[in-house]
Amino acid sequence: MGYNILHVDDEKEIIKLLKMYLKSEEITHYEAANGREALTILAEKKIDLLIVDIMMPEIDGFELIRTVRKTSNLPILVISARVEASDRIFGLEIGADDYLTKPFDPHEAIARVNALLRRYYSLGVANEPGQNNLTVGNLTLDTHACTAYVDKQLINLTAVEFRVLKLLMEQPGRVFTKEQIYEHGWQDPLAGDNNVRVMMSKLREKIGNERIKTIRGLGYRLEVPHEAT
Repeated sequence: MGYNILHVDDEKEIIKLLKMYLKSEEITHYEAANGREALTILAEKKIDLLIVDIMMPEIDGFELIRTVRKTSNLPILVISARVEASDRIFGLEIGADDYLTKPFDPHEAIARVNALLRRYYSLGVANEPGQNNLTVGNLTLDTHACTAYVDKQLINLTAVEFRVLKLLMEQPGRVFTKEQIYEHGWQDPLAGDNNVRVMMSKLREKIGNERIKTIRGLGYRLEVPHEAT
């Protein structure tokens, strides 16, 4: 299966480098020098994954991520020279799925791209007909269409948020450790506590603060409403 990737960066050498390493993959590589150009391409092309720099003219990477997340949950990988933990946390908080700092190993970048594509587009593939929906109270997850609803209203989730919510909804009331959550959500032991905390905070905002309970020293669980028990 071929994928379309849009790489947004005002450093042409960075785009050229990744494009060279992606040559052997079944990938069509689009490029843009800023967020404004990227939004035009996104409106015209079917893009499967977005690679975003942060420091760009006109529309920067953070604003681009915010805009994309209003209508889409496609995977987003940030590759940026901004290395502060606060920048990484903010990028993840507004909707990025992964964050890689410059300078970077091109092989690691390609591995992360492939992992994001594999995790995102394999969601729901193995589900049998008629077994696509998970429902807990007012939450419904369509694991085939990769969509989520609260009170029948569609909510936009990132790929990581979708995977974690699916994990919680498959066994509501069970406590999952931070390690289980980031291994399931990111499938990457380097995801770390900060990523889990930020992602859980955003997920709570989307499905309701009371729905996910923190069990101090243990992890998190999805609360089961009395009417759903």
